[in-house]
Amino acid sequence: MTRRDALEMFLLSAFWGVSFLLIRLSGEVFPPVWVALLRSVFGALVLIAALRLGRHALPPARLWKPLLLVALFNNVIPWSFFAWGEQTVSSNIAAIINATTPLFALLIGLTLRDTRLHGLTLGGVLLGMAGVALTVSGGLGGGHATLHGVIILLLASLGYAVATTIAKRTLGGLNPVGLATTQLGLSSVILLPVALIGPAPAPLTLTAVGAVAFLGVVGSGLAYLLYYGLLARVSPTQVTAVTYALPVWGLGWAALAGEPVGSLSVVGVLVVLAGLGLINLPPRPKPLAGAVRSES
Repeated sequence: MTRRDALEMFLLSAFWGVSFLLIRLSGEVFPPVWVALLRSVFGALVLIAALRLGRHALPPARLWKPLLLVALFNNVIPWSFFAWGEQTVSSNIAAIINATTPLFALLIGLTLRDTRLHGLTLGGVLLGMAGVALTVSGGLGGGHATLHGVIILLLASLGYAVATTIAKRTLGGLNPVGLATTQLGLSSVILLPVALIGPAPAPLTLTAVGAVAFLGVVGSGLAYLLYYGLLARVSPTQVTAVTYALPVWGLGWAALAGEPVGSLSVVGVLVVLAGLGLINLPPRPKPLAGAVRSES
């Protein structure tokens, strides 16, 4: 990994990590569906510019069904639900709950028999869930989260996992910039009528407008470009390591913004990271049949 790769991974983790705080700030003015819509529109504009400048190819029209499903489960539902859930859950707890995405993805893979379970994986899943449970219990006890909001955020994380599974099975080999552009374009089209018939935004503030614009342009558009650019140069395992930093960034940005950060949240982050680390450790190779044991 070059210095450029390391810098881009740092920026990507920071951009995605601050998204949880930006969602909360945007939600002070914009209803949840509007937050998701504006995030999709601003992000799509960045990606359309990149698409034209780089002359990237859009996905073929025959894949409209899986493309629609990925847009629904990767953008429409989770982006709306995170904005909804953060109405009653602090952004730092939301960032930690987001770390359940790889846990959900693993469970879906096991259900569909796409993934094999081994001891380290099972231990990682249980440890990750325990870390999230610690964080949630601290938030509920400290008044920084409600059970209703936590459930909504868990459903949002499940949506990300479902989208990942669909994309792996149906959208492999497509141009990543074209795929991301299509996702956000479809997300904008789906969300627009829902936003227009729903509650209107409150009187605009500079903070909320700036937050949702930054969320879309940087946290979505530029973040997608960084993510796919890294995938083209380094291994998927290295890029996936960005996920580990998101809860830490979530705590850091929340603390800078003056949000209360409970001790259980800090412990929960450490436990979740340990669980994710176990999940990503390769299983021990089985000994060859008939191998002779040597002692020294």
